[in-house]
Amino acid sequence: MDKQNPAIAAKWLYLFIGIAIAVNFSGLFVPITGPDGTLYASIAKTMAQRNDFVELFAYGKDWLDKPHFPFWITAFSFKLFGFTTWAYKLPGILFLLMGALYTYLFGKALYNKQTGLWAVLILLTAQHIVLSNNDVRAEPYLTGLIIAAVYHLHKANGNYWQLLWGCLFTACAIMTKGMFAIIPIGGAIAGHFIITGQWKQLFNLRWLIAIVLVLIFILPELYCLNQQFDLHSEKLIFDRHNVSGMRFFFWDSQFGRFFNTGPIKGNGDPTFFIHTTLWAFLPWSLLLFVAIYQFIKKGSKQIKATEWYCICGSLLTFVLFSASKFQLPHYLNIVYPFFAIITAQYLCNLVEISSIKVIRGIQMVVIWLLLVVIGVLHYFYQPETFTIAIAICLFILLIALVFLPQAITSNTISKIVLRTLLASFFINVYLNMVFYSSLLHYQSGSGAAMFINQNNPKNLPVVQLKDDYVSAMNFYSNAPVITVNEDVTGNYPPKPFILYTTKDKVNDLAAKGWKIQPIKIFQRYWISRLKPSFLNKSTRANELTETEVVIVNP
Repeated sequence: MDKQNPAIAAKWLYLFIGIAIAVNFSGLFVPITGPDGTLYASIAKTMAQRNDFVELFAYGKDWLDKPHFPFWITAFSFKLFGFTTWAYKLPGILFLLMGALYTYLFGKALYNKQTGLWAVLILLTAQHIVLSNNDVRAEPYLTGLIIAAVYHLHKANGNYWQLLWGCLFTACAIMTKGMFAIIPIGGAIAGHFIITGQWKQLFNLRWLIAIVLVLIFILPELYCLNQQFDLHSEKLIFDRHNVSGMRFFFWDSQFGRFFNTGPIKGNGDPTFFIHTTLWAFLPWSLLLFVAIYQFIKKGSKQIKATEWYCICGSLLTFVLFSASKFQLPHYLNIVYPFFAIITAQYLCNLVEISSIKVIRGIQMVVIWLLLVVIGVLHYFYQPETFTIAIAICLFILLIALVFLPQAITSNTISKIVLRTLLASFFINVYLNMVFYSSLLHYQSGSGAAMFINQNNPKNLPVVQLKDDYVSAMNFYSNAPVITVNEDVTGNYPPKPFILYTTKDKVNDLAAKGWKIQPIKIFQRYWISRLKPSFLNKSTRANELTETEVVIVNP
């Protein structure tokens, strides 16, 4: 992307953005990862099947944890495309791509077009963004909605259509994750005004209008919570009665977790998101830390001439999440558009030869370390899904990584960016199309459900014993699944029926006199909790649990 040829440079950037989008779609058909992804898919499936868009149910019981917005969108996708893996993942990826579009628009508005385009590429190749487009939860929705809200609210000075759109996106973000969504949005807008001394802007009438609009737009969520919970004090939620859905929404869901006073608790580590960012924002994480330092250093010398939206929106959220007692790696995805813009503007403005040499050295080390990690993973894991077609694709990417940057640009920073992008493409094509495709074979609940779908000609009832893996079977089974207690008690259907559980449980039932007809055995592992002993094929068998599909006869 030579600065002397801007038209050619733009074409290469658009090509790489297209490849980045394709890579983010490469996990579209990989089975949904449990327990959270398959749980959310099951909730949306139940919503679509019951045509009930007000109440949320999991395992046949009232469910109070996340707000409704992602489930509404996913249920609508199921209505259009059926209950498939890709119908679940597609809306989340599209919302993330919407976030990429707004990252471009915001980066362009704050800086220039090149910064916007580079920010898009950085966002779409940040490791946890690609991972979240495979393991879809609420974060892809939230990432797109938050940056969209900030962009429109930034543009809302005197333009009430922009204010309306900003409030709508803010409300949708709140109906996706709760009131904490306000922090990066409000932090970005208010932080910029405070640091630049624009105090009058903080008390502008439009913000009062914005509060009213957001409250109006979240009324569907409040109505649903009131209908399912607040009007039914007799329901047993979190092992107690008189649980208010609206209190949970406004306080316990997010602030209750933050202060560790709500029904869902955690144990926080103040450094958690620092070391999480080191791997989750790869291959750009070290550049991000440098960019933040340089931004604050230079911005402090020219405060009023600097935009503070990105640094305030991201770092305020980062600090508050770090102080929280409830922490998960994917929480930080929502500020990655801000991180991407900060990193992009630093790279676009980098002209010092000594700094460029250091950055080049850092990125080359990062790139080759990541490639070595993939090579080591492949050597020990030995995935059975590695095909010739995928091998050819990876070989082409590797050759492009070595030779393409040198061929299309003479600008050193552009070469660094291109090589980093190509490394990310290589790594994530391998992870999505080889590693995760193989890994999901060990999520036996989804595999067993797909097997039963094709091998149940008499449409026998399907039963599973409840444990931490049940949501995969719930989603992927075409037939309704009856989940009974792990101690084998519960409401069983008339025999014969199909039973899915661990092999040890099957043996216990057979010892009790149950007439068991074995059908198929599966190997199971908790794939969201990877350990070296599982990743090593020679020791993997010791980490696996056998599960079995059987017919229980009269």
